[in-house]
Amino acid sequence: MVSDTSILKDRIRNVRAKLQSEKADALIVTVDSNVSYLSMFTGDDSWLILTAGQVFLVTDSRYTLQAKNQCPACKIYQRKGSMIDAVADIFKKLPKIKTIAVEDRIELAVFKMLRKKLPARIKPVKNLVQSVRQIKDPSEIAAIKKAIDISQKSLAKVLSKIRVGVSESTLAAMLDFEMKKAGANPAFETIVAFGNNSAMPHHRPSATKLKKVDTILFDFGAKFNGYCADLTRCFATGRVTDFYAKVYKTVLDAQTAAINILKSDIKAKAADAAAKEIIKAAKLPPYGHGLGHGIGLDVHEQPAVSVISKASLQGGNVITVEPAIYLDGKFGVRIEDDVLITESGCEILTSLLKSDEVPLLKL
Repeated sequence: MVSDTSILKDRIRNVRAKLQSEKADALIVTVDSNVSYLSMFTGDDSWLILTAGQVFLVTDSRYTLQAKNQCPACKIYQRKGSMIDAVADIFKKLPKIKTIAVEDRIELAVFKMLRKKLPARIKPVKNLVQSVRQIKDPSEIAAIKKAIDISQKSLAKVLSKIRVGVSESTLAAMLDFEMKKAGANPAFETIVAFGNNSAMPHHRPSATKLKKVDTILFDFGAKFNGYCADLTRCFATGRVTDFYAKVYKTVLDAQTAAINILKSDIKAKAADAAAKEIIKAAKLPPYGHGLGHGIGLDVHEQPAVSVISKASLQGGNVITVEPAIYLDGKFGVRIEDDVLITESGCEILTSLLKSDEVPLLKL
């Protein structure tokens, strides 16, 4: 997490400005990653209260010492009863607060209880903290780059150990182990898919064994210091069929077309359209999911990069670019890189094993 308290103060100031535009006097933050962003706290089951002049972290005895060590900008409130009672107690001592915003991802039952117990009007707000988080500061970009570095080095080690007969689940476990040895954790459940399993975008690793002539899709990423990487690479074993080579090259060309137009202020959906145009021109079916998404403390963040996105990209966004072609009963090819948007263009942060030709593993 960030060690420079001036960066933390900037984040709090930016969220307060958003809060003011919502005409609210305070914000209850309940999403773990948002709590972490504004406090540096890495524990669970804790809320943050932001007012015009104070920041409270509401936690319990399991995390009190941790919070005191990690959260220099917060007043630590150790609750002894329910979270709702603790929050109500804090606001009873802040009589000037008339309107309290609460993140709209809160459970409806909890929202109703807050409305009943708090001494002020409450209103749900959508993506208030997330809208600030989508612009990454230098410390966040550095953490993402480190997560990417660990991810790439971990995959390189696993590739050298692949043998015919290994299962998808074994390879996934090997990759997770390498990331953990390097001081990270998997950012999400690692996907390893052989052959026709790779036609399912979110296939879960199984007992399926690698054949002498086969294809492999890895979709994985490390989480380091709270920040995520997310990349996908495809390989062949034994030999590369002409059709697989065509599909691979089409996906790579689609990704290149999208990346080439990325820059600040471009409409996110324009990049999605550029990639799909290449795939359609090759008379192949384009992916049904979005071209990509933001990454950071969560593996899926704003901005969304898809046909339905209304967002314009901004300098400081870190997004994935992951076009794909899925062919039921045959295979799927997805190539995913993590990209930093800049004012003049973009910087591709991932680099491992990308070439115009399908990477062929010699087993």
